[in-house]
Amino acid sequence: MQFSNILSIFALASAASAVSVSYDTGFDDGSRSLTAVSCSDGPNGLMSRFGWQTQGQIPRFPYIGGAPAVGGWNSPGVSVFFTSLSFQDIAKERLRLTHIKKCGTCWRLSWNGRSINVLAIDRAAGFNIALDAMNALTNGQAVNLGRVEADAQQVDASQCGL
Repeated sequence: MQFSNILSIFALASAASAVSVSYDTGFDDGSRSLTAVSCSDGPNGLMSRFGWQTQGQIPRFPYIGGAPAVGGWNSPGVSVFFTSLSFQDIAKERLRLTHIKKCGTCWRLSWNGRSINVLAIDRAAGFNIALDAMNALTNGQAVNLGRVEADAQQVDASQCGL
């Protein structure tokens, strides 16, 4: 495999991708306990990492929701950086994985020229976000539309107030 092909693969992986976005009014409830979502407790959970007990304690609430990057309860993720060209070297490089906590990652959702940043706190097949957040994304059309195809790109957690 040529070095340029490897770079192309990484460029595609970091680019925005189209994803289904829907809403769940449970994410609009500031008093809802974080025990109701995947990113609750455990070493990677938001309760453990930040001491939050309810959704309303999350900075920039209600811009929160479920994301496909969250694998489930206490979700860690991995990011792999390959520096070698051969498959054998890539296999060896896998031993040096950099761990990233997918619970609490920040995602920029863009649709029809509008963008919002959403904090991933739960597991979803696409993005399932607060109604208020989806209204901001769709210019108040969330209920009428129900679901939209938007571009999603992971951004720095500071974009979600962390």
